[in-house]
Amino acid sequence: MKVAAVRPEEIDVRGHHAGLREIDVLAPNDRSTFLSTLPATQSDRRTAMAIVGISAILFALAVPFAGMPLVQVPAFVASYQSALAVSDIITAVLLLSQFAVLRSRGLLLLSTGYLFTATAAVTHALTFPGLFAPTGLFGASSQTTVWLYMIWHGGFPLFVLGYASRKDNTGGNRIAGSTSRAVALSVVGVLIAMAVFAWLVTAQHDLLPILLKDGHYTSTMIGVVSFVWSLSFAALFMLWFRKPHTVIDVWLMVTMCAWLFDIALSAIVNVARFDLGFYAGRLYGLGASSFVLAVLLIENVRLQANMAGMVGALQRQSSTERNYYAERERLFSAVVESSNDAIITKSLDGTITSWNHAAERVFGYSAEEAIGRQVDIIMSEGQREEVDEMLASTRNGGVIDQHETVRLHKNGQPIDVMLSQVPLRSRDGNIIGASKVVRDITERKRAESALNREIEERQRIFETSQDLILVTDGFGNFVQVSPSVTAILGLSPDDMVGHSATEFIHPDDLEKTRDEMRTARRGAVKRSFEARYYHHDGHEVTLNWMGTWSEPVKRHFFIGRDLTEKQAAEAQLRQVQKMDSIGQLTGGVAHDFNNVLTVITGTIGILADAVADRPELAAITKLIDDAAERGAQLTKHLLAFARKQPLQPREIDVNALTLEAAKLLHPTLGEQITIMPQLTEDAWPTLVDPGQLSTAILNLALNARDAMPDGGTLVLETRNIFLDDGYASMNPDVVAGNYVMIAVSDTGTGIPPDLIERVFDPFFTTKEVGKGTGLGLSMVFGFVKQSGGHIKIYSEEGHGTSVKIYLPRSTGVQETEYEVLQNVPITGGSEKILIVEDDTLVRQYVVTQIKSLGYTALEAANAAEALTIIDADKGIDLLFTDIIMPGHMNGRQLADEAVRRRPDLKTLFTSGYTENAIVHHGRLDSGVLLLAKPYRKSELAKMLRTALAS
Repeated sequence: MKVAAVRPEEIDVRGHHAGLREIDVLAPNDRSTFLSTLPATQSDRRTAMAIVGISAILFALAVPFAGMPLVQVPAFVASYQSALAVSDIITAVLLLSQFAVLRSRGLLLLSTGYLFTATAAVTHALTFPGLFAPTGLFGASSQTTVWLYMIWHGGFPLFVLGYASRKDNTGGNRIAGSTSRAVALSVVGVLIAMAVFAWLVTAQHDLLPILLKDGHYTSTMIGVVSFVWSLSFAALFMLWFRKPHTVIDVWLMVTMCAWLFDIALSAIVNVARFDLGFYAGRLYGLGASSFVLAVLLIENVRLQANMAGMVGALQRQSSTERNYYAERERLFSAVVESSNDAIITKSLDGTITSWNHAAERVFGYSAEEAIGRQVDIIMSEGQREEVDEMLASTRNGGVIDQHETVRLHKNGQPIDVMLSQVPLRSRDGNIIGASKVVRDITERKRAESALNREIEERQRIFETSQDLILVTDGFGNFVQVSPSVTAILGLSPDDMVGHSATEFIHPDDLEKTRDEMRTARRGAVKRSFEARYYHHDGHEVTLNWMGTWSEPVKRHFFIGRDLTEKQAAEAQLRQVQKMDSIGQLTGGVAHDFNNVLTVITGTIGILADAVADRPELAAITKLIDDAAERGAQLTKHLLAFARKQPLQPREIDVNALTLEAAKLLHPTLGEQITIMPQLTEDAWPTLVDPGQLSTAILNLALNARDAMPDGGTLVLETRNIFLDDGYASMNPDVVAGNYVMIAVSDTGTGIPPDLIERVFDPFFTTKEVGKGTGLGLSMVFGFVKQSGGHIKIYSEEGHGTSVKIYLPRSTGVQETEYEVLQNVPITGGSEKILIVEDDTLVRQYVVTQIKSLGYTALEAANAAEALTIIDADKGIDLLFTDIIMPGHMNGRQLADEAVRRRPDLKTLFTSGYTENAIVHHGRLDSGVLLLAKPYRKSELAKMLRTALAS
């Protein structure tokens, strides 16, 4: 244990020790205070070796003269034995005192050995002849003292051997029971053993061999002495090899050396009692008993001296510490008073006992007003229970840390505070009160509330934005991605966060994006640029980006607007403008060509009359006339495409016209093609040129025949349709309103997607040379547009084609039963509907319409995405899917798999084909619900309710 002594000038202004002088103070159980555990130093070893060396030299000098007779001094024996007994007893007591602390079995054996030598010395003196009786007390004989000497000098080495075997570097194996009991047993055991030995060598001495006869040693004596001497040597040997050595080990080895010299002089090399060896051996024995005692006494004196010095140092330290703590108290008081936090102490009954300046500022009460009053003065009426709970916790030693609550100012205003409360203890450790630190966090709470509102607002913008919001770090790795990425790129935010932007940007736009990011980091506030990203299904999505760089947070912020809809609208506009331009050109050419044909056909008749009598010229004239007629027909087709042909519109019944066309088509198409009219009841009339409409149907039917060289089915269908504003927004040439639809559908080879936009171009054809002019569909297109209608073509390679003509409903007729049905109030619902549509614009339009009806709308671009959503969301009520979709699974297969996974899931199909065409193409069973494109909102609402109720 170390105690620090401090000088007053060594305390700095913070209350810390600027300089400390440490004093080693031995603790009560410090093992280094005992010789049995204190490691021996080199000084101890050198001193011991010196004493052994001197003893050996004196022994060597005394050996030649050991048998020299000297004057018999019986008093020497008494004095020697008394000194020996006293020395051994004192040594045993000192060792036992160490044992009482260390509880070492080795120390107990060693102290027992010293008690044994002390009792043996006393018994030897009492039985020595001529001291207390001519032959000694207790009926001793001439052999008694000799045997006692041998028992005495053979017993001590045995105890030393026991000590050496039990010792270790912690003082030896320790006993578990009471040390007092162990000491008592040791003393009693020694006394009993010595009593037995005394009885044996006195009352039973006749049983023992004779060791001393006529004053000289017998041969038995030589054997016994040799054995005793060997025991002493064995004890010395074991002590030497039982390392590490303590101080007591070193001096025990010195003792055993003297013990060996004692036995050698007293019982081996001497001749008789009271010769030189007799006296010298006793002196060595006395020295042997004194070495350990002397060391113990010297060490005790040294320890007392050290203790006296330490006491003085501790007294000086105590004075220094009083000054130090007084200074600390002054500094702590200054800290409390200068703190920006209110520091308050109170007793266990809630009485305020201290109140610093910050408390005056926070709560408005001065220290004079607050001290002595209940802490309730800063609390509302409903907070008393809270205070009682906190005080109860403090009474139990509880600590309250950073507890946020509300307190009252003197003026009655509430204050948001954060407080910590700990128990106050007296010197004896009893809890006598509480100390709490109160921090005013009113402004912080206001700032946090404002920040939370701002974060919430920005989060809502982030989550609901239709534009794509991206946040990247300085290396271009996505940190945040708005949920709108699902609608724009078909990915979830988790698919992108943590990944590099290079994984999603089109390679051709990557360097441009990097340049924009570098420019932003150089200080440009906002940057606008376009870059293409890859959609989940692989197609490219062009986005217009606004980006900026934030230096404080080291982040790029981007907002991207999907240009897909804009580009599609621009493409449609360009197509319309192209068709208008081609129409203007072909119309002008046809008009001028008609003028030329007028001259030709007008003069050919005159020429024919003039050469009527010349057959060879008449034949040539006939060829010219036929060519002019063909040119006139070509001009009529061009005028039809240019929407400049002279029409004679009238209100017609489309059902009757369609049936008439079907009759005419039977012989034209042949027996291998089945014609199936599918006409709606109460079809609206339309104002149109019936001849041109019949020609249009005929052209479409002939194209369908050419697409079915091996035969097939041709479906002619009529239906009343309402094209709403949503459909009109995706088709700029359409005006929302009521239309009569005439659909011509086939089961032919279909049209490749890359040609679908060119089929209405004049002179464009996929037929072989000589098989067509390429003006059939362009004439139909021009006629429909000139009549104020709309034409749409749907086709899938290998499945067939459906061309739909939408003609405006004729005005001025009575409202039909069908129209009454369609004009009933639109009914929505609250169910959850999954829309599966591969066309992005159509999907967005349908989602908008379904949400406007009150439904929850989920969307997917293909069957795989749809099945993933169905597995994840068990609350979907209806699957609304297109039939023809890209990928490995069409709409019918998707519906079958969805019902297998969710038997209760309802299904509604939609398609660009008409219902009857789909049924007879074999893709759907009859009776399956299908909503044909396009459809009005009321039709969508009605079919949704019908499907959900099915």
